[in-house]
Amino acid sequence: MKGAARIERVVTHGTFSLDGDTFDVADNVWLVGDDEEVLVVDAAHDAEAIHRATAGRRGTAVVCTHAHDDHIGAAVAFSTRTEAPVLLHPDDHELWSRTHPGRGPDGELTDGRRLTVADIELQILHTPGHTWGSCCLYVPFLDAVLTGDTLFHGGPGATGRSYSDRPALEASVRARLLTLPGGTVVHTGHGRDTTIAAERPNVPTT
Repeated sequence: MKGAARIERVVTHGTFSLDGDTFDVADNVWLVGDDEEVLVVDAAHDAEAIHRATAGRRGTAVVCTHAHDDHIGAAVAFSTRTEAPVLLHPDDHELWSRTHPGRGPDGELTDGRRLTVADIELQILHTPGHTWGSCCLYVPFLDAVLTGDTLFHGGPGATGRSYSDRPALEASVRARLLTLPGGTVVHTGHGRDTTIAAERPNVPTT
């Protein structure tokens, strides 16, 4: 009998580069699935470490919450190894091409699209602001949302660099994330988990 559907975290380490600056970062890679199949969210830095964590399970997709290089650096290598298609919102294709020129994603994320793994459904929420193509994945069955860099413990993610906009980000968080049930666990792109209820006071109301 296959194990229950679950969300697992793998932390990988590398750099983030944009607008002429480079920073050391640790990224959360999320595995959603059961003992037989797994969907990878944000294949960051180390395809080998991510592949080891999948422990022989069939990879159904590599979902990119956005196309900053630290979140997609290992996506192509992992996809090549496992044949799992890479999915990205089209508004981030230009950013993607900076890291993977000549090799586009295999499919598109669109608002409201539903993906299935381990007999559970993940709903794509387009949440522009951190980047124009940023997306979150809502997993009602597991009372969880995977937010990439859109929402962290402490509030919305960073803006101020290319392809980002603070008012758009805050509007996305208010409209698409704070409307989820308060107990929904927020699995972030960096750092520790939080909940929707805990972050409501940390988001400007206008």
